[in-house]
Amino acid sequence: MNGIYDSLARQGYTRSSTDRVLGGVCGGLAEKFGANAWAMRALVFALMVVLPGSPLVLYPIAWVLMPEDTYLAVHGTDPQDRVTGGPQL
Repeated sequence: MNGIYDSLARQGYTRSSTDRVLGGVCGGLAEKFGANAWAMRALVFALMVVLPGSPLVLYPIAWVLMPEDTYLAVHGTDPQDRVTGGPQL
């Protein structure tokens, strides 16, 4: 699972730890794309109405797969950092 977390975190796909209603997925996507979090939530809601079921299934999957935005600060960007205990200064 760390490989998925690392990949998504490096690409900027993280859950927001500050702008969240449920899991922070919409807040994190809004930060990634420079959008308003409530606009992102409205878009997800609209998709639920237009495509019944799809966002309802995808949101929990994204919640599980997307790391929180503090992930890279704690784990570092380089897999070797986990072995040495963090980035070496």
